[in-house]
Amino acid sequence: MSNPKYRLARTLALLATSFFLGSLFASLVMAQESSEPVVARAQMQLQVGEKLVDTIEKGDLLTVLEDRGDTYLIVTYNGHRGVVEKVNAVKIIESADIYTELIQKNPTDGRLFTLRASAWWALKQHQKALDDFDRAIKLGYDAPHAYSSRGMFHAAMGDFDEAIQDYTTALKRDKEKEDFSPLLNRAAVYMTLQKFPDAIADYDEVIQRKPDLASAYQQRAVAHKLSGNLEKAVADFDKAIELSPKNVSALMSRGFVHFQQSDHKRAVEDFAAVIEIEPRAAAAYNNRGFNLQKLGKTTEALADYNKAIELAPDYALAYQNKAWLLITANDPQLGNASVAIQAATKAGELNNFAIISDLAAMAAALAADEQFEEAIGWQEKVLEMAPEDRKPYAEKVLALYQQHEPFDPKLAEGDAEDAATDKTEADAKPEPPTAKKPSESEDE
Repeated sequence: MSNPKYRLARTLALLATSFFLGSLFASLVMAQESSEPVVARAQMQLQVGEKLVDTIEKGDLLTVLEDRGDTYLIVTYNGHRGVVEKVNAVKIIESADIYTELIQKNPTDGRLFTLRASAWWALKQHQKALDDFDRAIKLGYDAPHAYSSRGMFHAAMGDFDEAIQDYTTALKRDKEKEDFSPLLNRAAVYMTLQKFPDAIADYDEVIQRKPDLASAYQQRAVAHKLSGNLEKAVADFDKAIELSPKNVSALMSRGFVHFQQSDHKRAVEDFAAVIEIEPRAAAAYNNRGFNLQKLGKTTEALADYNKAIELAPDYALAYQNKAWLLITANDPQLGNASVAIQAATKAGELNNFAIISDLAAMAAALAADEQFEEAIGWQEKVLEMAPEDRKPYAEKVLALYQQHEPFDPKLAEGDAEDAATDKTEADAKPEPPTAKKPSESEDE
């Protein structure tokens, strides 16, 4: 985009975004720029030979293209490239004093307040950052990015209604519709509020404006998934992967949706594709293993669980899945009950025995080893922790152990996975599941 005002708006919006990368949706916007800009400490001139091509003013934001040790290769506000010494530039977190000095000289320049706000935010002085944006807007600095950036600050502080209002104002003021970051960020807030239709509508508009933006399809897919529309989710993941074939998070997410659809063959294919791209992706081995297990390929499944554990020795879910496989496969060639007990014990230890499905696996492993009294003790703990609607199932399993019978996989079909499963899904970064199933993508 050649418009320098647009470049400044994008830089400021991205600058604000860079301080809350814990939010996936914010990072989608950030991903379009190379790195955090730096701030000029003094006036400088860029020359080619004897010709002056640009003047850098104190406080100017300079986009860093390359860190060259003692210097930066930068792009100026006006789009010119040049090299500046690091002693003449500071990082955003170090720039508050520069902008305070400039504000003292130019107290009615609202733009300077927006720049200092980003420095305050980097210093975790969040209220000062918001106060500076408020001052800028009151002074008449009503550029779209001022509202968009303040919206991101509000969102990061949990003030979601104010954030939505600011994003909406930014979009209304952007007559040329040059910047779609407020749409992405407003959609992120809608996702947090579980207003999935509103989020989908914003992603629709982003895709209309930029139909080749893979991340927009991916995030709309997440919204469809959380809305329960798995077919639309798969279609959007398909498009995201078509545009970005090595997009590991999209492949992981699509694989998980295939699992939810009981399409275990396609799930295996997606997790295998992840492994080809990232051979050390432990979650992909765990997930492929579980879907192989669902296809009856227990030997291959066990190999995948073992590989996941090799790559991530503290991966509790892989230990739990391994334990359940050994308990239910009834195949002595895979391993005996003592191996299942070891795996279940490790899963429990890693989770401080606070996860109900770990306790259920421990009880089942002990029952498989005919240690029924110990199995009964663990299953009684499962019963205590189970929600009311799951207690009848837990009681049936307990009755088996009281009759000195091992765990019955047929009893579990269609029920056991839900009996001790935390179904909570976070909007931007789901927590690892807590029962015998694949891990959801952490990047979803």
